Amino acid sequence: MIERYSREEMKKIWELDSKFQYYLDVELAVCKAYNKKGQIPNEAINDILSKAKFSVDRIDEIEQEVRHDLIAFLTNVNENVGDNSRYIHMGMTSSDVIDTALALQMKDAGKIIINDINNIIATIREKAKKHKDTICIGRSHGIHAEPMTFGVKLCGWLDLFERNRRNFEKVLEEVSVGQISGPVGTYSNIDPEIEKLACECLKLRPAKFSTQVIARDVHAQYIQALALIASVVEQIAVELRHLQRTEVLEVEEGFSSSQKGSSAMPHKKNPISGENLSGLARVVRANSLAAMENIPLWHERDISHSSVERIIFPDSTILVDYMLVRLDNVIKNLVVHKENMLKNTDLFGGIVFSQRVLLKLCSKGLLREESYKLTQKNALEAFNNNGNFRDNLLNDKEVLKYLSIEEIDDCFNVEDYLKNIDAIYRRFDV
Repeated sequence: MIERYSREEMKKIWELDSKFQYYLDVELAVCKAYNKKGQIPNEAINDILSKAKFSVDRIDEIEQEVRHDLIAFLTNVNENVGDNSRYIHMGMTSSDVIDTALALQMKDAGKIIINDINNIIATIREKAKKHKDTICIGRSHGIHAEPMTFGVKLCGWLDLFERNRRNFEKVLEEVSVGQISGPVGTYSNIDPEIEKLACECLKLRPAKFSTQVIARDVHAQYIQALALIASVVEQIAVELRHLQRTEVLEVEEGFSSSQKGSSAMPHKKNPISGENLSGLARVVRANSLAAMENIPLWHERDISHSSVERIIFPDSTILVDYMLVRLDNVIKNLVVHKENMLKNTDLFGGIVFSQRVLLKLCSKGLLREESYKLTQKNALEAFNNNGNFRDNLLNDKEVLKYLSIEEIDDCFNVEDYLKNIDAIYRRFDV
């Protein structure tokens, strides 16, 4: 089932109106700090707070002349404030506003992403409860390995998202820093106490050190964390895409009654959400490389990072938000074909139970190499000739020298493979 993505909160953070509002929040926080220090009179701060506003259209108009968006913003604010505008931006440089505002944007965007991850964790947890005992085949190298349950697979997804939530929360804490340190970060015309008070007002920490910008390794960490989340989304998308293949058909993305899969082939039901998510993950990962390239700046500051960040921060946060919401919807509406899971587990007469046969033969005194050779012969004969592994064992005189019919049958008891499922589930409180 495909739902239209209609969330606006994330996109709004990066719109021009919001960007300049973050700028204004920073400027006003600094004014409040000056007021606390007695350097802006109460009458003036009240006047500033009541009159400070901006118009994006007016900023654009001024920028056409001055070719500097921060100056255009300040000019427009000053037009509205009047005489007391002399107290705005005292001792500051552009990056004090821009970098501190960006920290606020990253923080607010991060809150949405954490909420998305919490939602998807809740969805996976519910599915894991439902499919705790849904038997399916585990695969290694894409090849059938041994039986497991679909619920255990879901526990693996739960682990991925819980770990990435912890990682992203740490990164959010790291990026929640502001700077009000002036040109080249020496506080030449501003008291460090103003930075401390302004950051407190904005619920940020003062950067331990800033040049004229906050070091870009912090921002790269943020984008890398988003790339990790996107890659985890893709890991699950790729799994679901394989499981939806016609010859596998263990799960399917929800498909509405009016939906169409192909312009040419009416029978088609394609894993379009999974494919879409795989593609978008590539974009977010590519953006993480751009964030790494932003780390080496010239001396105390250049603006080579600025144009890049105007693209990668909105794109990456909006994409990851979209990806998490879409994957959550896919998992909620996932169609699970239990009967096909069982059928696939029993292909070729249950060759996936070969290790149990191997170990049972070893327990009867055969050397491991002898047991392996005898078991493999019967398993591969079934695999290569579309045969039946269990029947092959029951008809192999060499095997019957060591194992009774009951002992052979016991090797195919799937419940023995699931005896420790509860122990795995207890780790996730599911």
